[in-house]
Amino acid sequence: MTNQKNGYLVPMIIIGTLFFIFGFVTWVNGTLIPYLKIACQLESDFQAYLVTTAFFIAYGVMGIPSSYVLNLTGYKKGMAVGLLVMAVGAATFIPAAQARNYNLFLTGLFIIGTGLALLQTASNPYVTILGPIESAAQRISIMGVCNKVAGILAGIIFGYIALKDADHLTASLKAMDAVAKEAQLNELASRVIVPYIIITAVLVVLAVAVILSSLPEINEEDSEEGTDTSASSKTSIFQFPHLFLGALALFVYVGVEVMAADTIISYGKYLNIEMSTARYFSQATLGFMLLGYITGIFTIPRILSQELAMKICAISGAIFTVLAVLTSGATSVLFIALLGLSNSLIWPAVWPLALEGLGKFTKLASGLLVMAIAGGAILPLIYGSLSDKLHNAQTAYWIMLPCYLYILYFGTKGHLVGRKK
Repeated sequence: MTNQKNGYLVPMIIIGTLFFIFGFVTWVNGTLIPYLKIACQLESDFQAYLVTTAFFIAYGVMGIPSSYVLNLTGYKKGMAVGLLVMAVGAATFIPAAQARNYNLFLTGLFIIGTGLALLQTASNPYVTILGPIESAAQRISIMGVCNKVAGILAGIIFGYIALKDADHLTASLKAMDAVAKEAQLNELASRVIVPYIIITAVLVVLAVAVILSSLPEINEEDSEEGTDTSASSKTSIFQFPHLFLGALALFVYVGVEVMAADTIISYGKYLNIEMSTARYFSQATLGFMLLGYITGIFTIPRILSQELAMKICAISGAIFTVLAVLTSGATSVLFIALLGLSNSLIWPAVWPLALEGLGKFTKLASGLLVMAIAGGAILPLIYGSLSDKLHNAQTAYWIMLPCYLYILYFGTKGHLVGRKK
């Protein structure tokens, strides 16, 4: 057993590094939304939340194609390709900032999301089937710690670079003539050039490092031994209804997760909280998620089962949503941030529950689950549209309640549909 755990260590370190990269480029979106709203002079919340749409819609478009790429390349080469695609997307931010072109920024985000779709398709099932299925949520929780630490750092770094003087700048722009305003906005846009040059270089170096690493290939068919449903007797992925219910759970989960982390800064501004304070709100949400992941590492499966952890998170998410809408001011912001705690152990639990028994269909199934990450593209955009139409960013948060209730259903009964108990 000790040798087996040691065999997991190197792959876990490599995958943990990749999850750190996921977190850095994903959770910086919470800062990019208010930043680009100022730099590109966007007029509505709907336009601003196209940041999340451009990024996460790539998962919906590229999820299944990514599974076919992995069938051709294997896990290791597929991860390297994903990193190189992300590098192209990061490099796109350079001309986008120079031209202060919002559509080009969105294009860069879509390309980054495309690379991440390939990486996620490979890395999540890799962690799931690297060891015993009953402790998969524990391993994914460890990856979540890497992800959220990176997200917290990304928000702090980019918040300082891009939004350090946002309150003063926003007020000053109103008094400037056209020429001075254009110059100031160009200076603001240029602030992300150097950071994205660094990100591009790091991604290329990591791609080379993954290729040269000792990361082993894994035979998914070996992972179906001992499961309750033998994939060897199945002929189609459509014979696993619990997988599709899990994909829907991931869709709504990613939607509420992104809303909790990426809308909270703008929500603070809506409540007339100064940007110098509100720019740290995303880090509060991610901090609570980090706390939840650490809890999962020490409690799953010894104290809590994956199913029970998901139920607790879903119930608390529903409660915090209601309290966020019914309270006011800083208290309401706190409950949005606390959703990070509720969201923490849903992702680690859905993946192993949805993939259990898939065997030879694991890569294709993983592609389907990665497509569900497009919930982060759709639901925040709906939230932004509701916020604009209702002229009330707080009331629009009601759309999260049915999402948490469905997640509760999947954790209770949905993951058992079509499978022997």
